[in-house]
Amino acid sequence: MTLPVALDAMGGDFAPAEIVTGGRRAVDELGIAVTLVGVADLIGDAMGLDVVACSQVIAMDDDPAASVRTKKDSSLVRAAELVRDGRASAMVSAGNTGATMAAALLRMGRLPGVIRPCIAIPIPNPGTHPTILVDAGANAECSADMLVQFATMGATFASAHYGVERPSVGLLSIGEEASKGTPLVKETHERLAASGLRFVGNVEGRDLIPSPVDVVVTDGFTGNVALKTLEGALRFVFSTVLAAVGTNDVTRSAGDALFPHLLPTVGSLTPENQGGAMLLGLDGICVISHGSSNATAVMNAVRVAAEMDRANVVDRLRSAIRPDKG
Repeated sequence: MTLPVALDAMGGDFAPAEIVTGGRRAVDELGIAVTLVGVADLIGDAMGLDVVACSQVIAMDDDPAASVRTKKDSSLVRAAELVRDGRASAMVSAGNTGATMAAALLRMGRLPGVIRPCIAIPIPNPGTHPTILVDAGANAECSADMLVQFATMGATFASAHYGVERPSVGLLSIGEEASKGTPLVKETHERLAASGLRFVGNVEGRDLIPSPVDVVVTDGFTGNVALKTLEGALRFVFSTVLAAVGTNDVTRSAGDALFPHLLPTVGSLTPENQGGAMLLGLDGICVISHGSSNATAVMNAVRVAAEMDRANVVDRLRSAIRPDKG
């Protein structure tokens, strides 16, 4: 029997309404079983979805570690426990990212040999499958050992999620030459070159969209800054184009001619269609959706979680990172 996806109904800027609607759509449009986890009185109409009730909520501004320790009956902690106890195939939350990671790590545990879990986020790559960015924010300070492991997990995820037979890996740096970058980047470059991965060398920030590689690896601080910069730049470009079109007959005519060609690309670059980020290295599946997720984003996050369960991504990561391989 296929287990449901545990969906944190209390997490996100638009919880619980958009979360519940997204879960309902995942059932109706994708055929994925969903169990809501949250405070029943706050959820209200569960739209026919099963609910695992809890009494506490971890707010977006709560301290991650402290809140997970003190709010043991929170929706985040209970969702992680459902996965740990074999009652759910995966958990999804658009809530406090740090608390989501802490709850998942403390309840599910790490896979053997994993130093630290990392956040893998798909960056749209128009015309082909997305590029996986690791780490996108879980670990601000990293060692070369961690970065090589992130690359291994990112490549395993790309293979499981997008069917890439032997994913190419690039190391984010300030130049393509192996001599460029911080001491950490230079050491990681040497280690990746000898890792057995399909390492193609350094890539730069301009190589994120479009990207020449399947996986871009970096520390969580740099990765999160790069991701947020990219999101802001895309938002600016989209808003500028929309503001210009329709101001007069000429721009309206141009918009009518261009929009049918631009809309598919815009759709592929829209974050809500990507399905959220995967926390790699856990003994379970945890998908972190954007805090501003609407129902469509939630539905797609549930889709990713179910796909990762069907692809046996945890077992594939377990095999890729097993301690006796080092």
